[in-house]
Amino acid sequence: MKDQTIAIHAGFKSDSATKAVSVPIYQTVAYEFDSAQHGADLFNLEVEGNIYTRIMNPTTAVLEERCAALEEGIAGLGLSAGSAAVNYSILNIAEQGSNIVTVPLLYGGTYTLFKHMLPRQGIDVRLPRTTARTPWRSTSTTRPRRSSASRSATRPAISSISKRLRTWLKRTACR
Repeated sequence: MKDQTIAIHAGFKSDSATKAVSVPIYQTVAYEFDSAQHGADLFNLEVEGNIYTRIMNPTTAVLEERCAALEEGIAGLGLSAGSAAVNYSILNIAEQGSNIVTVPLLYGGTYTLFKHMLPRQGIDVRLPRTTARTPWRSTSTTRPRRSSASRSATRPAISSISKRLRTWLKRTACR
C-alpha cells in the first residue's frame, strides 16, 4: 500500500452497525465495565479494552496504528505534547545510572527536562559546550550511554550539526 492509503485507512475497519467509513471521535472520559471482574481484568491487562481516556481511547488507537503502519513499526503511541514524547523516549531507553548526550541549545521544556528533571531520576545528561566542528569528547564517561540526542537544524536556535559530529554520535550512541 502507498503511504497515502495507509494514512487514510490503516487501523480502522468500517463500523458494522453504522457502516461509517471514517474514524469516529470518542469524546468521553470513562468507559463502562461489564462487571467488577471485567474492570479488574482490564486494569490487570488480562483483557483488552478501554479503561480511561488518558490511558487509551479508540480514536487515539487508530492514530497510533496508522503511525505504526506508516513507520513499519509494531506499535505507536500518541501523546498530546512534544515534551511528553521526548520524556517517554528517554525514559524508554535510559534508567538510573545511564547517561545521554544532547546538543546544548534546546527549547525551554526540553532543556528543563534534560538539565533538571532527568538528573533527579539518576539519569546523567551531558550538554557539552561545543561548536558543530568539535567532537563531544568532553562527554566521555564510564557510565552506560543510552542516547545521543540532537534536534533538527530547522530549529532556529540550533546550528547545523557537522558531518564529523554526526559520525561521532553514531559511533558512541547506545554503548
